[in-house]
Amino acid sequence: MAGYRAAWRFLWFTAAAAGLCVAIPDDEDAKALPDGAGKAEVVKFCTECHPPGNFRKTRHDKDEWTDSVADMVERGAKGTPAELATVVDYLTLNFGPNSKVNMNTAPLEEIKVQLGFSVPESQAVIEYRKQNGGFKEWRDVMKVSGVDKTKVEANKDKMGF
Repeated sequence: MAGYRAAWRFLWFTAAAAGLCVAIPDDEDAKALPDGAGKAEVVKFCTECHPPGNFRKTRHDKDEWTDSVADMVERGAKGTPAELATVVDYLTLNFGPNSKVNMNTAPLEEIKVQLGFSVPESQAVIEYRKQNGGFKEWRDVMKVSGVDKTKVEANKDKMGF
């Protein structure tokens, strides 16, 4: 019986530790968020439970971001009404319906979902910018080996640099 309890404690501890690892945001991901009013609040409230890639891949208007933040509050996120309004404003400005994908900071999920690139294409973009530095314009993305050039050209107006 003692061995059984010890095994359950070990499993519980391992699961809890794994959960903490998932909930801790990657500092580089948080740094890659666009600078501006509300960034600190977004890092504080939104990345407590999930990485920035979860919301970077989404494009919502203000009402939809308000609903998403309200859902976060229902799930336990805490903040003053002013802080939560700042989060909504930041998300709307940077990840609203007309927001561009920053090709120099976007995570795989954002490139994939917003530009329709495959996982290998998205990985190639990220690897290319790690090796060669940031992109200056959409034509630079055409230089990435393994990326469909027609997708790049079709999405050039959705790309920011």
